[in-house]
Amino acid sequence: MNELENNLETSSNFISRFSYDLLIKWGVEQDQAALVNCLVLLAALIILIFVVLSIVRGILRLVINYISKAQKLKFLNYLRAHRFAHYLALIAPVSLVRAGIPIVFESFPAWIKPLSLLTDIYSVYMVVSIITSVIRALIDSLKESNETFRYRPMESYIQVMNFVLFFFGAIFIYVRLTGESPLAFFGVLGATSAILLLIFQDTIKGFAASIQVTTNDMVRIGDWITIPKYNADGTVLEITLTTVKVQNFDKTITTVPTYSLISDSFNNWRGMQQSGGRRIKRSITVKQTSVRYLEDDELETFKKISGISSYIDKRQQEISEHNTRLGFDRNLRVNGRNLTNAGLFRKYIEWYLLSHPGINKDMSLMVRQLEPSNKGLPFEVYAFTNTVVWRDYENIMSDIFDHLIAAVMYFDLQIFEDVAGSDADALKLQNPIWRDIIPGKEK
Repeated sequence: MNELENNLETSSNFISRFSYDLLIKWGVEQDQAALVNCLVLLAALIILIFVVLSIVRGILRLVINYISKAQKLKFLNYLRAHRFAHYLALIAPVSLVRAGIPIVFESFPAWIKPLSLLTDIYSVYMVVSIITSVIRALIDSLKESNETFRYRPMESYIQVMNFVLFFFGAIFIYVRLTGESPLAFFGVLGATSAILLLIFQDTIKGFAASIQVTTNDMVRIGDWITIPKYNADGTVLEITLTTVKVQNFDKTITTVPTYSLISDSFNNWRGMQQSGGRRIKRSITVKQTSVRYLEDDELETFKKISGISSYIDKRQQEISEHNTRLGFDRNLRVNGRNLTNAGLFRKYIEWYLLSHPGINKDMSLMVRQLEPSNKGLPFEVYAFTNTVVWRDYENIMSDIFDHLIAAVMYFDLQIFEDVAGSDADALKLQNPIWRDIIPGKEK
């Protein structure tokens, strides 16, 4: 009988000795009895672990469900959703494993210490999981009950807490493995700080960015943001220590580094959404040669256009008094002040916007001329809709410009646009020389 068998036979461990003696009684050879005894005890321990885990977990779930239904606490529902009962139930099996390792591996003492260390490491993970599930349940319940927390990047806080918990867990594991003081761990940490900074640079940057983003309320979950550098244009789905997930309007997902929110420029459209109005800033360009003075007899026709009749009367009186007072020769229209078709059109656009049901009258509203160019004279509409819904906004803007583009002809103005191929042919046909050159055209 070898030394291990002698140790086993003289052991004071009742369970191990009993099972070993039973195996010998059943005819197992002594050379194999130690190994078979270890395997049998290990199998029994595994079965016992699953039985205890199932019983404890089932009891905890029943207790949580009963209290949740009786007290109607949403916090308990979230605890259940984040598997709190499962993690808490692991305390009993882990304790059982910790106590069973010396019994199962008594004949193999070299395995006891490594397996005990692995059990301690797993215990650290288990404790962190329990605390994390409680924190997640608490945050979810706060999000549901308080709108302030609903749009905050709470995932970043959870990751920071996990980092802190695992940091203390790493200290415990280091002390358990080396048997040294925790101060020695910080000495090792200082010596490897350069490597750690290189490995965790994105995490460190993200952590600093998360603090600034949260403190300054720069971005919330659900915000519509635009980050040109990353071609991100959509709704923020998630903010973590290292990444921000943005669902673009084409339903693709763009992931950008969290620190880019403070290192690069981006647009947050939350202010627009909260204001209740979205800006319209679009122009109609007319040909400058179509702008002209209006004769007095033409004004009667323009007075028939709704919205500008009273304006024409008022302006006509002001202009007449001004020109009479200064004695301008009105036989030449350029002398003195005059009404123009462009001025009436600009006033008509303003009246139309003020009467449109989709325009917010409490926000900025104006119609202005932009700088003339070789592309014509732009009339810019600057106003805000009374909705921020994208589809409604586009419909309102389209409705306005459909009307204004069609109304241009009633002011004897022409919209400027680049000449197309068919337009060029039509212009050429007005010249008798080109009629003879272009084949297939009627002369």
